[in-house]
Amino acid sequence: MTPRLVKDLFAPACLIGALFVSAPAFSAADPADYVDPRIGGVAAFLRPTYPFTHQPNQMLRTYPFKSDYLSDQIKCFPLQITTHRGPGLLYLRVSAGELSPGSWKKPMVIDHDLQITRPWFYQCYLLEDDITVRLAPGKKAAIYRFDFAPAQRKNLLITGSSKMKLVFQEGNALTLEERFHYESAHNPARKPSVMSVWSHIEVTDLQGESVSDIEIAAKNGRLSISCGARSPSSIQLKYALSYISADQAKRNFDLEVAAKDLPTLAAEARAAWDAALNSIRVEGGTEEHKRVFYSALYRCHERMVDINEDGRYYSGYDEKVHASDRPYYVDEGAWDTYRALHPLRTIIHPAQQEDMLNSLTQMSIEAGGWMPTYARATGNHPCMVGYHSSAFFLDARRKGLGRFDMDAAYAGIRNNLENGSWIPWRQGAPRTEIDRLTRELGYMPSLQPGEPETEPLVHSFERRQPVAVTLSRSYDTWVLSELAKDLGRMEDHEIFAARSREYKRLWHPEHRLFMPKDQSGKWVDINPKSDGGLGFRDYFDENNGWTYAWLVQHDVAGLMELLGGPDTMVARLDQLFRESLGMKKSDFFVNGSNSTGMVGQFSMGNELSLHIPYLYNYCGAPWKTQQRVRFLLDVWFNDTVFGMPGDEDGGALGAWAVFASMGFFQVTPGIPVYALNSPVFSDVAIQLPENRVFKISAPDVSSRNKYIQRATLNGEPLLTPFITHAQIMAGGELVFELGEKPNRAWGTQSPF
Repeated sequence: MTPRLVKDLFAPACLIGALFVSAPAFSAADPADYVDPRIGGVAAFLRPTYPFTHQPNQMLRTYPFKSDYLSDQIKCFPLQITTHRGPGLLYLRVSAGELSPGSWKKPMVIDHDLQITRPWFYQCYLLEDDITVRLAPGKKAAIYRFDFAPAQRKNLLITGSSKMKLVFQEGNALTLEERFHYESAHNPARKPSVMSVWSHIEVTDLQGESVSDIEIAAKNGRLSISCGARSPSSIQLKYALSYISADQAKRNFDLEVAAKDLPTLAAEARAAWDAALNSIRVEGGTEEHKRVFYSALYRCHERMVDINEDGRYYSGYDEKVHASDRPYYVDEGAWDTYRALHPLRTIIHPAQQEDMLNSLTQMSIEAGGWMPTYARATGNHPCMVGYHSSAFFLDARRKGLGRFDMDAAYAGIRNNLENGSWIPWRQGAPRTEIDRLTRELGYMPSLQPGEPETEPLVHSFERRQPVAVTLSRSYDTWVLSELAKDLGRMEDHEIFAARSREYKRLWHPEHRLFMPKDQSGKWVDINPKSDGGLGFRDYFDENNGWTYAWLVQHDVAGLMELLGGPDTMVARLDQLFRESLGMKKSDFFVNGSNSTGMVGQFSMGNELSLHIPYLYNYCGAPWKTQQRVRFLLDVWFNDTVFGMPGDEDGGALGAWAVFASMGFFQVTPGIPVYALNSPVFSDVAIQLPENRVFKISAPDVSSRNKYIQRATLNGEPLLTPFITHAQIMAGGELVFELGEKPNRAWGTQSPF
């Protein structure tokens, strides 16, 4: 047998014959049984996770809206969450007794221990009103059941905006229209995008019959549905949503919930989660490992969401209704998700990934040639730094995915990078003088301390973030240069490849960090651990200079050269994990509240850091990746309400936990190669298209046995700590022999 060679693994299009492998035998417990949406609901600073009740990647999402998990007061049940972490709309409250002005604001008090929180079902008991609330989600519909004490008046109260109106009522059936938007506050160059959501609602008894003793009133953005004391003790509220029209909301209602009860809908939602989570089966490890793993995998299905309604969708990008037989996915956050979530989806749901990229391409066309970066239902949301949705397309193309218009995608990506502003939170705005200087200098110029801002477009809170912008620009232009090369557009390739290396202009040889410069080329003298104000935004973004020192994952070899070679890179990585904060924690977190899950200067709780522990694999010390990753998993990811180290961002952080638990991670989206670590499970089976299975086996794994002694891929010795996407998707078996102490000789060949 021929050992796998490093040079083969780093070929962008490595093709290997399909190997069909039987899945291993697993325990009877279903993956969905391990999911607990409450995990990570409490954090020191940020709110890391949300206990969403929904079907995988579907339009309808909701959760009991509270200040945080610790509160025992539910403010409302939003009928719809239109965007991840958004406040939702159409706020539902339930109360017993006579309706009064105070009923509209009265919180619903719960006992945490009497809640049932599952992705497909939610239940709570309202202590002060003696009401049990149950919920089951459809794709664009849901069913609530309310159980009251006998002979009580029952009030279902929906609060909307001043624009909410009742457009239809007949008996117990009604339709609401609500207007909403989120986009205009951040980008003054973009006109506000406002759209409607229609909700068709019917109130029935448990047999689906209309409730006779009922009063419905709508006024000033409020809708009350009151059932008299003679009405049944248990009632249902069924509803369906549409972004197209009132008629479509009624059609969605008829298709999904008209003839169903809550147990039936909950069973359908459970089946949808079974299908999604069974894409990966694991065995071994601890029960806690499984709960962490499958809860993270659940959160990886919270967005994007499909808003195609029975063959049509409303686009917030041209404000038109389009016919389409493919899903139309919205609600993206590319700054977070390109690093781990989308790479995970290319393995477990490749056809869905193609549909998502097709959706983004359609949005680009509908928006006049601008590729969205935060693709919300209402239109592109200018957010964070850079144009990282470009990475989705390069990564997908090099992994053999292509059911989308690559030429149109390329045009939108190129337009972003050539004509959009690089000022943070202003993507899509016209170019400014700062952008002209950035092109000329090869880096975004910083202001010196105390120097006033001269560009009105710079956000007063987000600031310039010049180092973050420069490094993001380098990665994004590398993506475009590689796309151009693959498409045979060599002139573009050469132009953008040169720009992708301009990050080196901010390398400070004494600090050995990327540091800010002003427009005259003078270094800005700062403390890279602490300076920059809230979130270090004057120079960086959410993280300090020690994190941004590693943000050139597209050019690991170039970074290694700047650091002085593989040995000095290993030493610098070690220093990162050991370097002190340089101040009291209480002082650090005044500005560094986004930098959570700290180990030395390494921040596990922010997506920028996800690839860093894997860089040891590139410089001859893969055993240190094995050590670091297992430590980070064990310390920062657990099955309690404190079990997420930072802001989850709808699966962006959890996808790392999924990858790391399986034993590999993609350092560079756009290069279809995964760096290895040791898994936490003895057996992993990834279900692939055409009944293929990729199996990962580590029979001796334990908390102590985490160091790779030897490895084989399909029976052949694996001498390098990397495997390719093609090798995974062909099916096969990766076997690790693990031990208590490092094998410092394994996997030390350089990939460069």
